[in-house]
Amino acid sequence: MSNWADLTNGQRIKHLRGSDLTQQGLADAAGVSLALVQKAEQDRGELSVGSLLKFAHALNTDVSVILGQQAPRRGMDQGDRAALRQLSDAVHESALGEWEGIEDPSTVEDLREARDRAWDAYWASDTAKVSSYASKVLMEGQVRYATATGSEREQLGSILASTYRVAASCSNGFGQRDLALSALTSAKHLAREVDDPVITALLESTLSWIYLRGAKLPRAVAVAERAALAIEPSFSNGSRPQLLAYGRLMISAAVAASRREDESAADDYISQAHAAAARLGRDEKLYGTSFGPTAAKTEAVGIHVALKNYGRALKLASHPDMKKLPKSMSKIARNRYKLDVALAQCAAGLYDQAGDTLIEVALDAPEWVKHQALPGFIGKRLAKVSTARVRNISELIGMPLIA
Repeated sequence: MSNWADLTNGQRIKHLRGSDLTQQGLADAAGVSLALVQKAEQDRGELSVGSLLKFAHALNTDVSVILGQQAPRRGMDQGDRAALRQLSDAVHESALGEWEGIEDPSTVEDLREARDRAWDAYWASDTAKVSSYASKVLMEGQVRYATATGSEREQLGSILASTYRVAASCSNGFGQRDLALSALTSAKHLAREVDDPVITALLESTLSWIYLRGAKLPRAVAVAERAALAIEPSFSNGSRPQLLAYGRLMISAAVAASRREDESAADDYISQAHAAAARLGRDEKLYGTSFGPTAAKTEAVGIHVALKNYGRALKLASHPDMKKLPKSMSKIARNRYKLDVALAQCAAGLYDQAGDTLIEVALDAPEWVKHQALPGFIGKRLAKVSTARVRNISELIGMPLIA
């Protein structure tokens, strides 16, 4: 087989489909028309993000593989594979009560700190540290939770639930849907036991993302909507945790609606997110989740990009508040936002700015960017103006953008 990056998107889809799956079979599995499969394999026109998500899910791969940014079955390096194996063992063994040999588990405070470090590592895209800290919390935390009572048990339940959530988020990021759902199942059980409505709402936000990544867009919207209704705060006296969770759920619903190209619904959800952010008044973090005015605005840019409202996206990105993002913003959130801006710049004909933004992202988060779909889109659009420029960018950032 030729170098994977040198193939066209259509050739890659055809290769991934193989001889065992017909074009009609792929259409049925992806929930698209036969004509779209034929068009894709013949490289007639660009596929939308929604179509790419559906094809990737049906082919049990990632969008970045279809776009040639990763070779099939080599989307993870050896370190990430080892980390996910450790995380998988901890998720399953802790839930099953297989924690023999842990006789002196850490204190509640130590477990809370380890949980927070796992989330920090997740937002820094450090899989090894996520696995190390999360595994410690899940195994030792379950030992202590089994005999705890009262306030200590409630605290441990919330710590464990949010740690299972970071395990689910990390797994889903690598396309490990079954492991993500297993972790989320344990998390939801704990959240119900300790009656924590905020962590319950945030778990639903993660479930919505799992459905989104699996191209189950109606379910992604429905999950976020249902959870938002359950926790919807009174904007006159709602608690700050409620506002944070509600705002994050509205973002989840807006993102899923935008992938369905439902502009009206997406606008409604994002306006609710802006309202919750305004009520908070500042960016806050809870259980590893950040939300506030900055998050609402950066996510809104991505939603407008998905809806192809590039002018609105760039207008929002040019707001004075967006010129200097807060240092507290995670590396992943910051660079995901910048990729959205780069795509909008491309669509507006600001090709030099788009190239500079893409370079900035790739140098800031070189491993993370390899798992993203947008660099491939941006590279192909830039190549229509100057293939030499794109090849120079590819060489500089160490990843292929065009064949």
